[in-house]
Amino acid sequence: MQQGPDLPDLTPDCASCAALCCVAYPFDVGAEFALAKATDSPCPNLCAHSCSIHDTLTPDGFAGCVAYSCAGAGQRVTQVLFDGESWRDDEDLLSHMTYALRVLRPIHEALLILREASNLPIPAPVRARCVALMAAMCPQDAKSIWDFEAHEVQDALAEVPQFIPSLASYVTAPH
Repeated sequence: MQQGPDLPDLTPDCASCAALCCVAYPFDVGAEFALAKATDSPCPNLCAHSCSIHDTLTPDGFAGCVAYSCAGAGQRVTQVLFDGESWRDDEDLLSHMTYALRVLRPIHEALLILREASNLPIPAPVRARCVALMAAMCPQDAKSIWDFEAHEVQDALAEVPQFIPSLASYVTAPH
């Protein structure tokens, strides 16, 4: 089996993040969120260290928060791209950090899918393409959001939605 690239941590670690998901994304009042919030605006439930309603998100009308996963992008933005700095300490970083999350999260989600796909019993050329896509989305020594906005990374990300359905014939139903 062909070895894939070293992948970043794709498991969320909220303690190593700067609550970027609570700031970066907008939401409207509806089934998923009990209030409306603008892009790059802190959720009113966000307190000094965490979510003030974390233990009661669903009953309080925030099922969208429960369903959300950054796939490890939040801590990567905070710890790697911003070297542990936070918009909470320097509000000038807010729009830069949230932008970075919006760029990196889809890459991390695609890496999760491709990692699972690489475990399928697929022919060597298909596996090679899967590994190549993962490698393209993992630029060496990436320390800047620009590394992830490079054409090679974005082209690989754009290819994933076409690549994944091509694997359907290799998936078997559980017995």
